[in-house]
Amino acid sequence: MKDDRLLEMRVFRAVVESGGFSSAANMLGASQPFVSQTIRRLEARLGATLLHRTTRGQRLTPEGERFLFAARTAIRAIEEAEALWQREEAQIEGQLRVSAPIAFGLDRLSPLVPDFLSRHPNLSLDLRLTDDHENLIADGIDVAVRMGRLSDSGLIHRRLCRLRRIVVTAPGLVERHGMPETLEDLSRMPCVAWDSSREHLNRWRFERDGAHVTFHARSRFRSNQGMSLFAMCLAGVGVMRVAEHLARPAIHQGRLIQLLDHLAPADDTAIHAVFLPERDVVPRIRTLVDFLAAAFQAPDWED
Repeated sequence: MKDDRLLEMRVFRAVVESGGFSSAANMLGASQPFVSQTIRRLEARLGATLLHRTTRGQRLTPEGERFLFAARTAIRAIEEAEALWQREEAQIEGQLRVSAPIAFGLDRLSPLVPDFLSRHPNLSLDLRLTDDHENLIADGIDVAVRMGRLSDSGLIHRRLCRLRRIVVTAPGLVERHGMPETLEDLSRMPCVAWDSSREHLNRWRFERDGAHVTFHARSRFRSNQGMSLFAMCLAGVGVMRVAEHLARPAIHQGRLIQLLDHLAPADDTAIHAVFLPERDVVPRIRTLVDFLAAAFQAPDWED
């Protein structure tokens, strides 16, 4: 029988420490309905009201204060017990569940897995590739790789490397349409675009005359999957704004050409490994995060 008590404790603690249901959902990489349903299920199981809800937020009841102390104690005890045992046994073992974006996972994480597993024969790894942000608690994710700016949350994060996206296309498309020098030139070229669920990725930022300018990419071909868009870009279907880890090798091979580099804005975004706060003490998680940080310390795709 599935035991959700630890999950309920973690969600309850997140609601209290973050100050609300929506902020707790953001902290945990979960949805607000999931957080609300989990708290209702916890209160029903305990037969007690833990939080007083008002229009201005919520506050702990006396029962909630006692349960919060117990929950914090239990969560920390579980994580420290595992960490202590593995340190005493001088071994790192168990299962790791890792979530990552599809393109980065296929292109950059998967090739690292054989080396990681050979170094740690007592560890197993479940790599889940999705362009959606998975629920770290409900989906049992130990480490999630996230690209771009992180939302303000209570998750622990470790910067792996810089993230820069550049505008590229196949040489054949440039031969047909000419090399664009301005955004007006670019607007006359076909693009490939994300579907409506990721419409924000179709708004490309440029810098012109010291001001930020947004170009809205429209296309006859749209997809919810980045690798399919990249394949169409390589085939000359359209222009794409794509992460450097995919674009740079193809540029060096002559399969893609970078466009409008003189209008590219400074980009301070990054690729991070994120995990729940209490999992910072778990040796297998620290081992994986340290391995990834070392692997991407000097990415081979950067100029």
